[in-house]
Amino acid sequence: MALVINDRVKTTSTAEGNSQTTFAISATAATGFDTFAAGIGTSNTTYYCIFNQGTTEWEVGLGTLSTTTNLQRTTIITSSNSDNVVDFNPGTKDVFCTMPASKTVYLDASTPPVPVGAASAGFALAMAVAL
Repeated sequence: MALVINDRVKTTSTAEGNSQTTFAISATAATGFDTFAAGIGTSNTTYYCIFNQGTTEWEVGLGTLSTTTNLQRTTIITSSNSDNVVDFNPGTKDVFCTMPASKTVYLDASTPPVPVGAASAGFALAMAVAL
């Protein structure tokens, strides 16, 4: 099981509830996107976002694609439920790969790499060299 980060992976779901082990997703990709099976691969983990269309329900987390149509919501990073697992109401959900802000290394306006929460740009440079 590997952490896989990929662009343009998106599907939908009509799953309800707060099960972290059985969240059914569609085997059909949104137009112009890849499925989770094609873009991430079964048994791999990825960062995901689930958004219940037309509501304020959303969740960002780390999940495992346990089958081609089942996303296990392993770790909730942020959500509309005070950063806890969301108990989704009925409706169509957009499910897609994302990169949580708390997991990124970014370039600021002066260009040195700065990990989120880093003590200094010098620390960030040391981290970049170590990687």
